[in-house]
Amino acid sequence: MIVVTSEYVAGYRVKETKGQAFGLVVRSRGLGGNIMAGLRSLVGGEITEYTQMLEEARRHAVDRLVQNATAMGANGIVMMRFDSSEIGQTMSEIVAYGTAVVLEKAG
Repeated sequence: MIVVTSEYVAGYRVKETKGQAFGLVVRSRGLGGNIMAGLRSLVGGEITEYTQMLEEARRHAVDRLVQNATAMGANGIVMMRFDSSEIGQTMSEIVAYGTAVVLEKAG
């Protein structure tokens, strides 16, 4: 599966547009991670516990996006984007979305 943030894929043309595809993940840090993150926030700098959680959530969201596009019969996703938001004070929602397409080699 080719996944790009651009509208076009070099060397390919869009043969068919399948429609919007997305992958959604909601994550929460455990109590231990929240305590460590809270302590780190007192001194400033990167909060690695949250960075790691969000990196994993983005990867998981892209995996779900690819599964969704595959189920639609696509072999590519163009204009892929991420969006995120907070749910309450303990959870983060990450969504990866884009347009599922059928790509073929340009020739």
